[in-house]
Amino acid sequence: MYRYRGLIHVAVFIVLIVLTFNFRDNPFIFDEADTVSQPILKVKDKETDLYKRIIQAKSSYAIEPQDAYIDRVWKKTPGRNGLQVNVEKSYENMKEEQTFNKSLLVFDEVKPRISLKDLPASPIFRGHPNKDMVGFFINVSWGTEHIPDILNTLKKHKVKATFFIEGKWAKENADLVKMIDEQGHVIGNHAYDHPDMAQLSEADNRKQITQTNDIIKAIVDKTPQWFAPPSGSYNDAVVRIADDLNMETVLWTVDTIDWQNPSVSVMVKRVLDKAHPGATVLMHPTSSVANGLDTLITNLEDLGYQIGTIEKLFHEGR
Repeated sequence: MYRYRGLIHVAVFIVLIVLTFNFRDNPFIFDEADTVSQPILKVKDKETDLYKRIIQAKSSYAIEPQDAYIDRVWKKTPGRNGLQVNVEKSYENMKEEQTFNKSLLVFDEVKPRISLKDLPASPIFRGHPNKDMVGFFINVSWGTEHIPDILNTLKKHKVKATFFIEGKWAKENADLVKMIDEQGHVIGNHAYDHPDMAQLSEADNRKQITQTNDIIKAIVDKTPQWFAPPSGSYNDAVVRIADDLNMETVLWTVDTIDWQNPSVSVMVKRVLDKAHPGATVLMHPTSSVANGLDTLITNLEDLGYQIGTIEKLFHEGR
Protein backbone atom coordinates (compact mmCIF):
# COMPACT_ATOMS: atom_id res chain seq x y z
CA MET A 1 0.00 0.00 0.00
CA TYR A 2 2.76 2.42 0.92
CA ARG A 3 4.54 1.84 -2.34
CA TYR A 4 1.42 2.98 -4.30
CA ARG A 5 0.81 6.07 -2.18
CA GLY A 6 3.36 8.16 -4.13
CA LEU A 7 1.76 7.18 -7.42
CA ILE A 8 -1.69 8.14 -6.10
CA HIS A 9 -0.42 11.57 -5.05
CA VAL A 10 1.08 12.16 -8.49
CA ALA A 11 -2.17 11.11 -10.21
CA VAL A 12 -4.24 13.45 -8.01
CA PHE A 13 -1.86 16.33 -8.74
CA ILE A 14 -2.14 15.77 -12.51
CA VAL A 15 -5.96 15.70 -12.30
CA LEU A 16 -6.01 18.99 -10.38
CA ILE A 17 -3.72 20.63 -12.94
CA VAL A 18 -5.95 19.54 -15.81
CA LEU A 19 -9.11 20.77 -14.09
CA THR A 20 -7.74 24.20 -13.23
CA PHE A 21 -5.67 24.95 -16.34
CA ASN A 22 -7.10 27.74 -18.53
CA PHE A 23 -6.08 27.23 -22.13
CA ARG A 24 -6.82 30.90 -22.89
CA ASP A 25 -3.90 31.81 -20.63
CA ASN A 26 -1.49 29.55 -22.45
CA PRO A 27 1.16 31.88 -23.93
CA PHE A 28 1.80 29.39 -26.72
CA ILE A 29 -1.79 29.41 -28.02
CA PHE A 30 -3.08 32.43 -29.95
CA ASP A 31 -6.72 33.42 -30.23
CA GLU A 32 -7.60 33.89 -33.90
CA ALA A 33 -9.58 37.02 -33.03
CA ASP A 34 -6.43 38.59 -31.59
CA THR A 35 -4.68 38.31 -34.95
CA VAL A 36 -7.28 40.38 -36.78
CA SER A 37 -8.09 42.99 -34.14
CA GLN A 38 -6.13 46.19 -33.71
CA PRO A 39 -2.70 45.44 -32.20
CA ILE A 40 -2.43 46.11 -28.47
CA LEU A 41 0.64 48.09 -27.57
CA LYS A 42 3.16 46.33 -25.35
CA VAL A 43 4.22 47.80 -22.03
CA LYS A 44 7.61 48.72 -23.45
CA ASP A 45 5.90 50.73 -26.25
CA LYS A 46 4.00 52.78 -23.69
CA GLU A 47 7.23 53.58 -21.89
CA THR A 48 8.99 55.07 -24.91
CA ASP A 49 9.73 58.78 -25.15
CA LEU A 50 7.61 58.96 -28.31
CA TYR A 51 4.52 57.51 -26.62
CA LYS A 52 4.93 59.93 -23.70
CA ARG A 53 5.36 62.80 -26.18
CA ILE A 54 2.07 61.91 -27.88
CA ILE A 55 0.28 61.84 -24.52
CA GLN A 56 1.70 65.26 -23.70
CA ALA A 57 0.49 66.58 -27.08
CA LYS A 58 -3.02 65.24 -26.57
CA SER A 59 -4.28 68.26 -24.66
CA SER A 60 -2.51 70.71 -26.99
CA TYR A 61 -4.26 69.39 -30.09
CA ALA A 62 -7.67 68.76 -28.53
CA ILE A 63 -10.62 70.77 -29.85
CA GLU A 64 -13.70 70.94 -27.66
CA PRO A 65 -17.07 70.05 -29.26
CA GLN A 66 -19.53 72.92 -29.71
CA ASP A 67 -23.17 72.49 -28.73
CA ALA A 68 -26.05 73.40 -31.01
CA TYR A 69 -27.67 76.67 -29.96
CA ILE A 70 -30.31 79.22 -30.90
CA ASP A 71 -28.78 82.39 -32.31
CA ARG A 72 -30.61 85.69 -31.92
CA VAL A 73 -30.51 86.30 -35.68
CA TRP A 74 -29.86 82.92 -37.32
CA LYS A 75 -32.06 80.91 -34.94
CA LYS A 76 -31.29 77.17 -34.62
CA THR A 77 -27.60 76.63 -35.33
CA PRO A 78 -25.99 73.17 -35.56
CA GLY A 79 -23.17 72.23 -33.22
CA ARG A 80 -19.82 70.80 -34.28
CA ASN A 81 -17.86 67.74 -33.22
CA GLY A 82 -14.66 68.22 -31.29
CA LEU A 83 -11.39 66.37 -31.86
CA GLN A 84 -9.16 64.37 -29.56
CA VAL A 85 -5.91 62.57 -30.31
CA ASN A 86 -6.11 58.79 -30.52
CA VAL A 87 -2.83 58.02 -28.77
CA GLU A 88 -2.55 54.35 -29.73
CA LYS A 89 -3.26 54.85 -33.44
CA SER A 90 -0.99 57.90 -33.56
CA TYR A 91 1.83 55.89 -31.99
CA GLU A 92 1.33 53.11 -34.54
CA ASN A 93 1.79 55.71 -37.30
CA MET A 94 5.06 57.03 -35.81
CA LYS A 95 6.67 54.07 -34.10
CA GLU A 96 8.79 52.96 -37.05
CA GLU A 97 10.69 56.26 -37.07
CA GLN A 98 10.28 56.80 -33.31
CA THR A 99 9.93 60.51 -34.08
CA PHE A 100 6.98 62.76 -33.24
CA ASN A 101 5.27 64.03 -36.39
CA LYS A 102 2.08 66.05 -35.93
CA SER A 103 0.97 65.25 -39.48
CA LEU A 104 0.70 61.58 -38.45
CA LEU A 105 -1.58 62.24 -35.49
CA VAL A 106 -4.88 60.37 -35.66
CA PHE A 107 -7.97 62.10 -34.30
CA ASP A 108 -11.33 60.85 -33.06
CA GLU A 109 -14.39 63.09 -33.30
CA VAL A 110 -16.19 63.91 -30.05
CA LYS A 111 -19.92 64.64 -30.24
CA PRO A 112 -21.39 67.70 -28.50
CA ARG A 113 -23.79 67.32 -25.57
CA ILE A 114 -26.59 69.27 -27.30
CA SER A 115 -27.67 68.61 -30.89
CA LEU A 116 -30.33 70.24 -33.08
CA LYS A 117 -32.96 67.73 -31.99
CA ASP A 118 -32.47 68.77 -28.37
CA LEU A 119 -33.43 72.40 -29.08
CA PRO A 120 -36.99 73.77 -29.08
CA ALA A 121 -38.81 74.45 -32.35
CA SER A 122 -37.08 77.18 -34.36
CA PRO A 123 -36.13 77.74 -38.01
CA ILE A 124 -32.68 76.82 -39.30
CA PHE A 125 -30.98 79.21 -41.70
CA ARG A 126 -27.43 77.87 -41.93
CA GLY A 127 -24.94 75.19 -41.03
CA HIS A 128 -22.21 75.66 -38.46
CA PRO A 129 -20.46 79.00 -39.21
CA ASN A 130 -17.01 77.35 -39.24
CA LYS A 131 -17.92 74.45 -41.51
CA ASP A 132 -16.39 74.93 -44.97
CA MET A 133 -19.44 73.59 -46.70
CA VAL A 134 -22.48 74.94 -48.49
CA GLY A 135 -25.80 73.35 -49.33
CA PHE A 136 -27.88 73.80 -52.48
CA PHE A 137 -31.61 74.18 -51.76
CA ILE A 138 -33.62 73.77 -54.96
CA ASN A 139 -37.26 74.73 -54.47
CA VAL A 140 -39.46 73.05 -57.08
CA SER A 141 -42.99 74.03 -57.99
CA TRP A 142 -42.35 74.98 -61.63
CA GLY A 143 -39.47 74.88 -64.13
CA THR A 144 -39.98 71.19 -64.87
CA GLU A 145 -38.12 71.38 -68.19
CA HIS A 146 -34.87 72.32 -66.44
CA ILE A 147 -34.78 69.46 -63.93
CA PRO A 148 -32.98 66.93 -66.21
CA ASP A 149 -30.16 69.39 -67.04
CA ILE A 150 -29.72 70.29 -63.37
CA LEU A 151 -29.57 66.62 -62.40
CA ASN A 152 -27.01 65.90 -65.12
CA THR A 153 -24.74 68.71 -63.91
CA LEU A 154 -25.00 67.60 -60.29
CA LYS A 155 -24.19 64.04 -61.36
CA LYS A 156 -21.18 65.21 -63.41
CA HIS A 157 -19.69 66.93 -60.33
CA LYS A 158 -20.79 64.19 -57.90
CA VAL A 159 -22.67 66.82 -55.90
CA LYS A 160 -25.81 66.04 -53.91
CA ALA A 161 -28.45 68.72 -53.33
CA THR A 162 -31.71 69.07 -51.44
CA PHE A 163 -34.87 69.42 -53.54
CA PHE A 164 -37.82 70.97 -51.70
CA ILE A 165 -40.76 69.75 -53.75
CA GLU A 166 -44.29 71.09 -53.88
CA GLY A 167 -46.91 68.38 -53.34
CA LYS A 168 -49.01 69.32 -56.34
CA TRP A 169 -45.93 69.33 -58.61
CA ALA A 170 -44.80 65.96 -57.21
CA LYS A 171 -48.18 64.41 -57.99
CA GLU A 172 -47.95 65.60 -61.60
CA ASN A 173 -44.25 64.68 -62.04
CA ALA A 174 -43.80 61.44 -60.13
CA ASP A 175 -41.15 60.15 -62.57
CA LEU A 176 -38.93 63.17 -61.95
CA VAL A 177 -39.40 62.85 -58.18
CA LYS A 178 -38.24 59.23 -58.44
CA MET A 179 -35.27 60.30 -60.57
CA ILE A 180 -34.23 62.91 -58.00
CA ASP A 181 -34.44 60.32 -55.23
CA GLU A 182 -32.65 57.58 -57.19
CA GLN A 183 -29.70 59.89 -57.82
CA GLY A 184 -29.15 60.28 -54.08
CA HIS A 185 -30.52 63.76 -53.51
CA VAL A 186 -32.57 64.63 -50.43
CA ILE A 187 -36.23 65.44 -50.95
CA GLY A 188 -37.86 68.00 -48.67
CA ASN A 189 -41.40 69.36 -48.34
CA HIS A 190 -42.37 72.68 -50.00
CA ALA A 191 -46.08 72.64 -49.06
CA TYR A 192 -48.83 71.49 -51.42
CA ASP A 193 -49.62 74.45 -53.70
CA HIS A 194 -47.20 77.25 -52.74
CA PRO A 195 -49.41 79.24 -50.33
CA ASP A 196 -48.43 82.05 -47.99
CA MET A 197 -48.12 79.86 -44.91
CA ALA A 198 -48.08 82.80 -42.49
CA GLN A 199 -51.60 83.74 -43.63
CA LEU A 200 -53.17 80.29 -43.26
CA SER A 201 -55.01 78.82 -40.30
CA GLU A 202 -53.18 76.19 -38.27
CA ALA A 203 -55.45 73.49 -39.72
CA ASP A 204 -54.66 74.56 -43.29
CA ASN A 205 -50.94 74.78 -42.52
CA ARG A 206 -50.95 71.25 -41.20
CA LYS A 207 -52.88 70.03 -44.24
CA GLN A 208 -50.38 71.68 -46.64
CA ILE A 209 -47.50 69.83 -45.00
CA THR A 210 -49.10 66.44 -44.35
CA GLN A 211 -50.70 66.23 -47.80
CA THR A 212 -47.31 66.82 -49.42
CA ASN A 213 -45.62 64.30 -47.12
CA ASP A 214 -48.21 61.69 -48.08
CA ILE A 215 -47.67 62.28 -51.81
CA ILE A 216 -43.88 62.10 -51.58
CA LYS A 217 -44.07 59.03 -49.34
CA ALA A 218 -46.28 57.31 -51.91
CA ILE A 219 -43.77 58.05 -54.69
CA VAL A 220 -40.38 57.30 -53.08
CA ASP A 221 -41.40 55.52 -49.86
CA LYS A 222 -39.69 58.17 -47.72
CA THR A 223 -41.29 60.79 -45.51
CA PRO A 224 -39.56 64.19 -45.73
CA GLN A 225 -37.85 65.43 -42.57
CA TRP A 226 -37.27 68.98 -43.79
CA PHE A 227 -39.79 71.72 -44.59
CA ALA A 228 -39.10 74.89 -46.60
CA PRO A 229 -42.03 77.35 -46.45
CA PRO A 230 -42.85 78.83 -49.87
CA SER A 231 -41.33 82.30 -50.37
CA GLY A 232 -39.83 81.98 -46.89
CA SER A 233 -43.14 83.00 -45.32
CA TYR A 234 -43.66 81.50 -41.87
CA ASN A 235 -44.69 82.29 -38.31
CA ASP A 236 -44.33 80.51 -34.98
CA ALA A 237 -47.36 78.34 -35.68
CA VAL A 238 -45.86 77.06 -38.94
CA VAL A 239 -42.61 76.12 -37.21
CA ARG A 240 -44.45 74.47 -34.33
CA ILE A 241 -46.65 72.40 -36.66
CA ALA A 242 -43.61 71.18 -38.60
CA ASP A 243 -41.95 70.29 -35.30
CA ASP A 244 -45.06 68.35 -34.25
CA LEU A 245 -44.61 66.35 -37.46
CA ASN A 246 -40.94 65.64 -36.60
CA MET A 247 -39.74 68.06 -39.26
CA GLU A 248 -37.31 70.97 -39.19
CA THR A 249 -38.21 74.29 -40.84
CA VAL A 250 -35.37 75.59 -43.00
CA LEU A 251 -34.66 78.81 -44.87
CA TRP A 252 -31.60 80.22 -46.65
CA THR A 253 -28.72 82.69 -46.29
CA VAL A 254 -27.76 83.16 -49.97
CA ASP A 255 -30.36 83.80 -52.68
CA THR A 256 -29.64 83.39 -56.40
CA ILE A 257 -32.79 85.45 -57.16
CA ASP A 258 -32.87 83.28 -60.27
CA TRP A 259 -36.60 83.85 -60.75
CA GLN A 260 -35.67 87.28 -62.16
CA ASN A 261 -33.83 85.46 -64.98
CA PRO A 262 -30.39 87.01 -64.42
CA SER A 263 -27.50 86.15 -66.72
CA VAL A 264 -25.29 83.26 -65.67
CA SER A 265 -22.46 85.62 -64.73
CA VAL A 266 -24.73 87.77 -62.55
CA MET A 267 -26.23 84.74 -60.82
CA VAL A 268 -22.82 83.15 -60.15
CA LYS A 269 -21.30 86.42 -58.87
CA ARG A 270 -24.29 86.98 -56.62
CA VAL A 271 -23.65 83.62 -54.91
CA LEU A 272 -19.86 83.89 -54.75
CA ASP A 273 -20.01 87.39 -53.23
CA LYS A 274 -22.18 86.13 -50.36
CA ALA A 275 -20.90 82.58 -49.94
CA HIS A 276 -19.74 81.72 -46.42
CA PRO A 277 -19.08 78.60 -44.32
CA GLY A 278 -22.39 76.90 -43.58
CA ALA A 279 -24.25 78.79 -46.32
CA THR A 280 -27.59 77.62 -47.64
CA VAL A 281 -27.96 78.64 -51.29
CA LEU A 282 -31.52 79.02 -52.59
CA MET A 283 -32.24 78.29 -56.24
CA HIS A 284 -35.04 77.11 -58.50
CA PRO A 285 -35.14 75.11 -61.73
CA THR A 286 -34.59 78.11 -64.01
CA SER A 287 -32.54 78.62 -67.15
CA SER A 288 -30.01 80.65 -65.15
CA VAL A 289 -29.38 77.74 -62.81
CA ALA A 290 -29.52 75.08 -65.53
CA ASN A 291 -26.90 76.97 -67.58
CA GLY A 292 -24.80 78.30 -64.71
CA LEU A 293 -24.71 75.44 -62.23
CA ASP A 294 -21.55 73.93 -63.72
CA THR A 295 -19.65 77.22 -63.33
CA LEU A 296 -21.09 77.84 -59.86
CA ILE A 297 -20.01 74.42 -58.55
CA THR A 298 -16.51 74.78 -59.98
CA ASN A 299 -16.04 78.24 -58.46
CA LEU A 300 -17.32 77.24 -55.02
CA GLU A 301 -15.04 74.20 -54.95
CA ASP A 302 -12.10 76.36 -56.03
CA LEU A 303 -12.82 78.52 -52.97
CA GLY A 304 -12.47 75.44 -50.77
CA TYR A 305 -16.12 74.68 -50.14
CA GLN A 306 -17.64 71.23 -50.15
CA ILE A 307 -21.19 71.08 -51.47
CA GLY A 308 -23.68 68.69 -49.93
CA THR A 309 -27.17 67.91 -48.81
CA ILE A 310 -28.99 69.55 -45.96
CA GLU A 311 -28.36 66.47 -43.83
CA LYS A 312 -24.59 66.73 -44.18
CA LEU A 313 -24.56 70.49 -43.88
CA PHE A 314 -26.47 70.43 -40.59
CA HIS A 315 -24.62 67.41 -39.19
CA GLU A 316 -22.12 67.94 -36.36
CA GLY A 317 -19.40 66.10 -38.29
CA ARG A 318 -16.39 68.16 -39.21
